[in-house]
Parts: sequence; C-alpha cells; structure tokens
Amino acid sequence: MTLFEELKWRGLIKDISSPELEEKLNKGGLTFYIGTDPTGDSLHIGHYSTFLISKRLKQAGHNPILLVGGATGLIGDPRPSAERAMITKEEVAHNFECLKKQAQNIFGFEVVNNWDWCKDINFIDFLRDYGKHFNVNYMLSKDIVSRRLEQGITYTEFSYMIMQALDFLHLYQTRNCVMQVAGQDQWGNMTAGIELIRKKIGKEAYAFTMPLVTKADGTKFGKSEGKAIWLDKKKTTPYEMYQFLINSEDSKVIDYLKTLTFLSREEIETLEKSNEIEPHLRKAHQALAKAVITDLHGKEEYENALRISEALFRGDIKKLSLDEIKVAFQDVPSFEITEEENIVDFLVNHKIASSKREAREFIGAGSITVNGEKVTNLETSVTKDMAIHKEAVVVRRGKKKYYVGIFK
Repeated sequence: MTLFEELKWRGLIKDISSPELEEKLNKGGLTFYIGTDPTGDSLHIGHYSTFLISKRLKQAGHNPILLVGGATGLIGDPRPSAERAMITKEEVAHNFECLKKQAQNIFGFEVVNNWDWCKDINFIDFLRDYGKHFNVNYMLSKDIVSRRLEQGITYTEFSYMIMQALDFLHLYQTRNCVMQVAGQDQWGNMTAGIELIRKKIGKEAYAFTMPLVTKADGTKFGKSEGKAIWLDKKKTTPYEMYQFLINSEDSKVIDYLKTLTFLSREEIETLEKSNEIEPHLRKAHQALAKAVITDLHGKEEYENALRISEALFRGDIKKLSLDEIKVAFQDVPSFEITEEENIVDFLVNHKIASSKREAREFIGAGSITVNGEKVTNLETSVTKDMAIHKEAVVVRRGKKKYYVGIFK
C-alpha cells in the first residue's frame, strides 16, 4: 500500500490541489507545513488529530514545519457564526511560547512563528505586494468567507486569507516549503496561498486537506460535557483523557483508530471485527486510549490512568493514593470533614441526602457505599480511621453519584 493509499484508507485526505500530488506524496522529500493560531495556552485533542499527519509524513520521508501563528492569532480566522474575540498581544505571545514548547515535546519538529516575517510589513506594502494579487470576487467565492456574508464579515477577518497565503509564500521562498496540510475548513485559505505563489513568483505549490474528526452526530470531536480535552495534562489529566477515549462511540471508534494511531491496517481490522462481534470487551476503545495517551504522555501515565479506572470499576478505591483519588474525583462534589459523625447525620450534613428519613432509606436500600464498601448499619460512624490514608472518604450514592470528603 502506497502512502497515498494508506492516507485515503485512514480517511486523512479530503481535497487535493492537483492530481500530481499523489505521486509526489508517494515519492517523499516534500517540505510542508501545518499550522494553528495561539488562541489558547494548550493544544487540544482536535489539534492532535490534525497535527499527527506531520509524524506520518515524516516517517514517509517528508520534512515537516509546524507553524504557530503569532501574527494571524492577533487577527483570527472567520468563524461560521461570528467574529472571534480579539486577544491581546501579550496573551498571544504567551500562548505562542506555551504551544511552541508543547508542539516540540509532542511532535519533535521545528516550530516557526509568522509574527517573525509579518511584523515589519507596513500597510502600504501589504496592499501593493500582496493585496493586488487577490480579486475580491475570488475571495468572496471561498466558503470560509461566503458562509459569513449574510451576517456580515469585517475587513480584518476578510484579510485573514491574504495573511495565510502570505505565510505559504514566505515559507516557499525561504524554506522551499511546497505543500500545506490542514483541516478541510482551511481549503479556501490554502488554495489562496497556491494562487499567490503562482502569481507572484510563477511557481507551483500543493495542498491537501483532511476531513474534520467528528462525533457520530457530526459535531467536532474533542469535548466531554462541554469541556475541551487538552493535551496539557495539568488541564486534562491522563485519567480524564482515558475516560474520554474509552467512552468513544462504538460507531466511530474504528475511525478514531485510523486517524489517531499508528496501528497497522491488519491490527485495526482485527479490532474492527472484535468491535462488531464482542463490543462488550471494548478492545478497540482500549487500544485507542493506550495508543493516544502513551504517545502524548508516555507509558507510565497511561498505566496510571488504567489503574485508576480499573480500581474504580472494581470498587477497590482503597488501593488508590490520595493524589489518585483527587484526580479521579476532581469534578465531583467535595467537602471538608471536621468531626466524626454518625452515617445518617453525615449524609444529611454534607447534602448527600436531603433528610434523615431519605438517608435511612438510601442505607436500607443498599445505595450507599463508603470507600467502596456498602453501608447497611444505621449506627455506622464515619471516622478518620476508616478514611483512606486517614484523610479521604469517598461516598457513592446509587450507581454513579460520587462525593468526596477530606478530613481536616
């Protein structure tokens, strides 16, 4: 299977700028770039799914450049619904440094900043040297612009296409960068860059886009309960990422294995069969979580995330360290415990039950566990001796409702 065939099989090619690109990709040796704007201080799983192409192409003999747009980040590309909120130059500079370090650690390639070549271009030169090569009708026809025309688009947003095209031209002239790779929503900007290179220096450049990674309902992949899944483990712990990936939709998990891992076609097809005939084993989901977390954070972090998950599944909460408990239950209601209490009073005082009557009903129904052990005796007391490491008390009400108390 050629590189192009593999990329097609994995669902990583949507649009290509020229039929010649297939042969050039298979041959190797192209310098290409892929970029993002520093709108935040961390990449998220959506960036990972896109940027991973740089590793694939590197393995096939191509030369990647990662661009973090300190200049374009000050402008903001047009969104489908409304203009992006402006962020300060200080924020952009800070975010650039964070993303540069993160991208180098994860992907291992050179990171460039378009601020370096845009900062000294004055307005007149921008219009004369770049703007004159863009026909307004041509720009309006691009999907990224046309989808905003009904509600209106500012000149600032309108200029973004020229800035991205300028990046492609600069990298072509200074780095012999002949190809750009991005998600499908950047196709208009990419082809604008190809046109600028052709018009200004008479050279041929290339581009291809990747389909956006989505959930089954078509929404973007990368959020859990409205929160982004960040690549910075301080913002999204490996355990949280494990839970996100292990709970991927059955109908999409094979697609994610193709786009987010380096597992072979044979390995993925074996997992696909397992997903069809024994979905309860969740082998495909486990393989996805292992591959992604290991690539991002290392084997040890993956094994820690797996251990926390398995301990919770088996109810072996006491086997977890205090730090692991805090990681596993960071989003559940928590409270301080200042004194030892009878279990009924404990449930009421910490709002686990609304009344003593309800507390007794929960206990009588076997709905309350403390540190993984079911409570059936109304005379039970919650003491520091029963706390994990003399400090943490994890209460579960029913099957999924958790609370964490910390003795002070």
